[in-house]
Amino acid sequence: MKVNMSIMSHHKGWRKIIPFPAEPKCPIGKEDTVISEEEAAQYDRQIRLWGLDAQKRLRGSRVLLAGLGGLGAEVAKNLILAGVKGLTLLDHEQVTEESCRAQFLVPVTSQGQNRARASLERAQNLNPMVEVHADADKIEDKPDEFFLQFDAVCLTGCSRDLMVRVDQLCSQRNIKVFCGDVYGYYGYMFCNLGKEHNYVEEKPKLVKPSADSSDGPEAKKAKVDPNETTMVKKTSSFCSLKEALEVDWTSEKAKAALKKTPVDYFLLHVLLKFRTDKGRDPDPQAFPEDSKLLKQIRDDVLETLSLRGDLLSDDFISFCFSEMSPVCAVVGGVLGQEIVKALSQRDAPHRNFFFFDGRKGNGVVDFFGPN
Repeated sequence: MKVNMSIMSHHKGWRKIIPFPAEPKCPIGKEDTVISEEEAAQYDRQIRLWGLDAQKRLRGSRVLLAGLGGLGAEVAKNLILAGVKGLTLLDHEQVTEESCRAQFLVPVTSQGQNRARASLERAQNLNPMVEVHADADKIEDKPDEFFLQFDAVCLTGCSRDLMVRVDQLCSQRNIKVFCGDVYGYYGYMFCNLGKEHNYVEEKPKLVKPSADSSDGPEAKKAKVDPNETTMVKKTSSFCSLKEALEVDWTSEKAKAALKKTPVDYFLLHVLLKFRTDKGRDPDPQAFPEDSKLLKQIRDDVLETLSLRGDLLSDDFISFCFSEMSPVCAVVGGVLGQEIVKALSQRDAPHRNFFFFDGRKGNGVVDFFGPN
């Protein structure tokens, strides 16, 4: 399913509902979390928005966030303000002049320091009720057991091989996995919530007519009551990142869907291959060299996928360097929102990719992988 949306579409539907309808129980092992009076006051708006049970699940969840660039800072801010139980900031990189431009959690005086540790104070000040920790280790050096202590793992700025490894590991233990990156004007997010993700969705309540209605056939039809809503239980399934990135484009079904496939998906392949080959993202300081390499990688990727060479034009090359703060804000908002929705089991998740194009000012949700 593909859904086109403008930047502002994610703000629709944020409304205050009093009284909030009773929410069906969706066991996640977090309902026993106690919400104190202080927390109830702090999260009053959120509790009214998505319910007490959803907030309890959120307050009982621990999240790992890898990569404290501009996108990571946005995600961290959104999760801390939402009120998770704990957030671990994992990053071995140092603060540079470049990273300060899109990363608002690090002071400008912290250049040369570790990015996770430099981000800790401002991150913690956003919400003292959340346990925020900084880890300066390299994520590649972390053993498998490290990732299993979290309820959700969010990876930014990581290599394809690492994301595939962590995704496969976590999905076996029902740990939710999110990946995301921003490349200039472009950004994406991916999520794997497991083979069976249960959630509830708020729907307008249908009111049945009274049995003694005698106003004709129209009066006997169920009608929507705009003043009442009901909670509906739903289930969604996801595939692994490896499966999502290894679509067979030679199959007849894939060929038929190619015209409706966003080119952002193939652009992601190119940029992940660049990161694998160079160990970094396209650098504005090396624009001439990196531009040539991007063209070559684009040609190689499309050939490997058995796709025509003109599917992805040269236009993208000038717009995929560095992290753009506005793009980080949009993608970080969507990524943070999806993590909150998944942990609270409230509302339909994006399945399974979200792509944002800052040049056009819009985004698209699309599913890739086996049905």
